[in-house]
Amino acid sequence: MKFEELSFSEAPKILGSLPGIKSKGILQHQREIEGSALSYPIGIPIALDQGKGATIKDVDGNVFIDFFAGAGVMAIGHCNPFIMEAVKQQQRKITHTLDFPTEIRIELVEKIRDIMPKDLRNKVKVQFGGPTGSDAVESAIKLAKFKTNRHSLIAFEGGYHGMTATACSLTSGKFWKEKYIPMIPEIHFSPYAYCYRCPFGRVSADCNLECANFFEHILEDPHSGVVQPAATIIEPIQGEGGSIVPPPSFLRKISEACARYEVPIICDEIQSGFCRTGEMFSFQHSGITPDIITISKALGGGFPLSAIVYREELDVWRKAAHIGTFRGNVTAMAAGVASINFMIENDLLGYSVDIGEFILSKLKKLMNNSNIVGEVRGKGLMLGIEIVENKETKKPAVELTNMVRDESFKRGVLVEIGGHYNNVVRLLPPLIITKELAGIGVDIIEDVIMTVEDNIS
Repeated sequence: MKFEELSFSEAPKILGSLPGIKSKGILQHQREIEGSALSYPIGIPIALDQGKGATIKDVDGNVFIDFFAGAGVMAIGHCNPFIMEAVKQQQRKITHTLDFPTEIRIELVEKIRDIMPKDLRNKVKVQFGGPTGSDAVESAIKLAKFKTNRHSLIAFEGGYHGMTATACSLTSGKFWKEKYIPMIPEIHFSPYAYCYRCPFGRVSADCNLECANFFEHILEDPHSGVVQPAATIIEPIQGEGGSIVPPPSFLRKISEACARYEVPIICDEIQSGFCRTGEMFSFQHSGITPDIITISKALGGGFPLSAIVYREELDVWRKAAHIGTFRGNVTAMAAGVASINFMIENDLLGYSVDIGEFILSKLKKLMNNSNIVGEVRGKGLMLGIEIVENKETKKPAVELTNMVRDESFKRGVLVEIGGHYNNVVRLLPPLIITKELAGIGVDIIEDVIMTVEDNIS
């Protein structure tokens, strides 16, 4: 398939000031009738009309290059015709089946088992739950507690796992916690290998993986304050935390410690899974083998779907121990089968590596020429640009980061912000973005950053 045919050819195209007249009206109406917890349209004021490939058109006719992809959901692009055809065929038959088997459901389970790395391939069980990534996290924790008969949990600084009770408790951001009574007790956080801002003050030349050693200390020391945990949950590459890629040895040491102390390790692949980082799953970069894997976002080909994948020996559920009305959304399952087939048939693993390296090489040149780009990092098409006030102090430049997002929007490129301090411009485009479109988008972002820098000089 020619990927250039999947997107709007005129992107980017901005017809006037943003937001346009129609968008302003719809945004205002939304604020009046929806709850006040709205997020994305606050930072990116736009009312959407159409999506095509790696591009989006708003209700005013402006066309944007999408470097956000619905927070990673639209991995193979908006309204991919390959997916739309599979969905159309399924919707003519049946759309909701609880957990009754259907041919498409069984096919998706087999696909998921087949794409696991060798040591897990066809040796895992798949459990569908609610339709979101948070639901998958809840399922994984519930299974781990059921298996171990323990209650405490270890997560990592910078981690994001969702907004339901347990998932939010496992998420490290204080923003979601400081005004609320803690929802789940006995959640403990260990430092992640955020090498640009090492919590132990190390640099790469003298790094002894203190972050991984500290994790093992928590498990080993009877006075660490942490009772034997039911599980530890980790993003092999952190997403909302700022596109943080740890050294492979960090994850290996965490995994080895978990095995030594008989603690199930859960790899959260909700955002990083399905070819996003140049492997089918991001834990494969370090060669570890998780006990449980949470998957969602790209799994459903743009439709709501989540699941957990776990070692067969962990299959200790009782009848009806984990149920949910929408665990049988066969429309999403048909899209999921088509999505995995599309990824394999079009070698999105290799393609995401090539386009990711192309983007990263351009961003590294920008980093060398800019005083406010502290670090660029990432794997495949999961990339981040950390914006700082100056490279010596590394002081996070939140206002400058907001300016980069806002000005990129005005010039026709959609990006979002993440990171510990909300100072990381995150690039998460659909995996089918063309090199030409990626180059145009990155050139715009680079020009925006240099303009922002010039204006503060």
